[in-house]
Amino acid sequence: MKTQAMEIVMTMIQPISAASDRVMGALIAGLELEFGRGAAEALADRFIAAEECDFCWDARVEERWLGAYSADVEDDFELDRIAILGRLDGRWLVAVVIVDGDEMAHGMMGKRAFRSRKAARIAYDRLR
Repeated sequence: MKTQAMEIVMTMIQPISAASDRVMGALIAGLELEFGRGAAEALADRFIAAEECDFCWDARVEERWLGAYSADVEDDFELDRIAILGRLDGRWLVAVVIVDGDEMAHGMMGKRAFRSRKAARIAYDRLR
């Protein structure tokens, strides 16, 4: 008689928006260890600002195609304008992100932050 072993692979995928408070907490805690309590929050804000487009894109909970993006420069690839609704660092956000076919963010045309999901939803629904 042969015995077969069964392997169960478990994976947990969680968008950054669902874990943004925890991510920010870990970032600030790490920076506090390195640079002290007073500088940690300011440095965390700088980290986020430097990569704002990518953080916002990764924090999206909804997205909607708005149309093609035509840049003045001829590129070898096509870009799209995508409206996003997301949550980052405890705040709701709505933005228009320029994205390529591989879903890599290339820039952001605008971003607004909101205290409530309801206000963000209204702004998101109005984007054209």
